[in-house]
Amino acid sequence: MVTLLLDSTQLEVVLSVSERALSFRKGNVVIERSTITKVQLTDDAWTWLRGIPSPGTHVRGVIAMGTWRSAGGDDFALIRRHRPSVVIDLDGHPEFQRVILTTRHGLALVQALRVEVAEEPVDVVEIAAETGNTPAVPEKKPRKRKSPAPAPAV
Repeated sequence: MVTLLLDSTQLEVVLSVSERALSFRKGNVVIERSTITKVQLTDDAWTWLRGIPSPGTHVRGVIAMGTWRSAGGDDFALIRRHRPSVVIDLDGHPEFQRVILTTRHGLALVQALRVEVAEEPVDVVEIAAETGNTPAVPEKKPRKRKSPAPAPAV
């Protein structure tokens, strides 16, 4: 799973050894906060892929990792199966126009990008937990039972 570090100036996507190998990338992806224009949550990141992997690894429906080149620009994808993901649109980034990441902490990332953060990089899950913005599990309400219809009078 991808590790996201956020400080007051940048978001860093920390890649594991296998993620670096599959994405053909030597280092982490660093995104200046000033270049982030929009962050969206999605249940199916595969619909956001555009272009072809160059360089990257693509096994349809299983993984998509690396740089995707298209007429619209270059995207960085780190997608695993059909899991919740986050799509980050960028403007002015030297490498990418969009970053697509499979992460179960997408909501925490969106919330963390809206709050003031420390100068030192901190995991986005910790930021969301500190601000109390962790997603709550909705309570299940008991279903009301319908009372039987009254018997007709004879």
